[in-house]
Amino acid sequence: MARKMIHFSRAFLPCAAASTLIIIFGVVGFFVRGVNFGIDYKPGLIEEVRVAPAVMDITYSGSANVTFDMTGTKADIVISGTGAENETKEFKFADNATVDALAASLNSVDGIKVTVNSYGESATSELFANSAASNKLGPTAYRLYSAGKIDAQTADVRDALASVSGVSIKQLGSGNGTSFQIRMADDGSGNTGKQLQETVVTKLAEKFGADNIAVVKTDFIGSNFSRTIALQSMILLGATIALIWLYSAIRFHWDFALGAVIALLHDSLMMMTFIVWTQMEFSTMTVAAILTIVGYSINDTIVILDRERSLLPVMDTKKFNDILDQALTDTLSRSIITTVTTMFAAASLYVFTTGDIKNFALALLVGLTSGCYSSIFISSGFISATRRNWKPEYGIHHSLKMHKGVLDTSVSV
Repeated sequence: MARKMIHFSRAFLPCAAASTLIIIFGVVGFFVRGVNFGIDYKPGLIEEVRVAPAVMDITYSGSANVTFDMTGTKADIVISGTGAENETKEFKFADNATVDALAASLNSVDGIKVTVNSYGESATSELFANSAASNKLGPTAYRLYSAGKIDAQTADVRDALASVSGVSIKQLGSGNGTSFQIRMADDGSGNTGKQLQETVVTKLAEKFGADNIAVVKTDFIGSNFSRTIALQSMILLGATIALIWLYSAIRFHWDFALGAVIALLHDSLMMMTFIVWTQMEFSTMTVAAILTIVGYSINDTIVILDRERSLLPVMDTKKFNDILDQALTDTLSRSIITTVTTMFAAASLYVFTTGDIKNFALALLVGLTSGCYSSIFISSGFISATRRNWKPEYGIHHSLKMHKGVLDTSVSV
């Protein structure tokens, strides 16, 4: 029994008008409220820190220039300068397995004094330095830290920085290799990168102790670089849509391809409207959500377009909208089922996660809804507009050819 045809085409114009109003609403919001850019798109500080005890202090008293370098397998004392014999003294961790053993060896160098503060029995392979401190030795102690001695969790670091606005924290590694990436946006108060760094270190020191904080790496993102990242994200989205249009143009007729691309632009703008008015943080996860919806939506649209193309040469009708309505009716259950099942997964992420993943899931839910809607009403509505003067004799496109008496429907229509 043939499925009763639903007249979707009656809603093409009202849906186009509604979508246009919503998008205009989003454009107004963009200028009125702006975009709540996340730290990925703001100038500021990116710092990697480790929470560990300072187990060794190294000082030097003398006239030479002495620096301390360390890798995962050895430590080097480099001596240079006027009146000094230029040389490098190497201390392999294989020969100095513990902190106490390494300290004893380093103390054998003239002018070097090493004090072991704690954990003298711990392995030298667990030692690391504070990258924020100069490795040139002098009266001020140069400190080495031992990993894995303090059990610091992401929640602890987040609690320590709770009073600092615009901070994002992510744990890197696990076990003895645990470190924390701290991203702090410039709030426009005029603080320099050095001041931002000092703010982070001070807050962490209050929580864990001044002797237990080591900076592994520090980067400062300037305003020009943050604008470059935003521009690259826009280029990425534009390139993705352009490639999809190219595929669709090869696979289908130009109006089918353009209809698919308009649906994708519609979904992207709908998501941006939601992001602008809810002031959801716009981060790299948001870009990932938009690209995910672009890929999902085009898949849904292609299924519908393929059905429309297959009906074109075989359906007996005088109205092109009848072909569109029948194709949409045939694929309706598939569109709804695939969208709803995917939304179950996105809804689970939204309910059971926090932070960026929660925002990612929320953006997916909005995009999935828009994608299903645009595949049915926006893409097909555009095709209906371009073929409003269609006549039955145009039903078989000139590119459809007969091969041995059999109609070839694999070519563009």
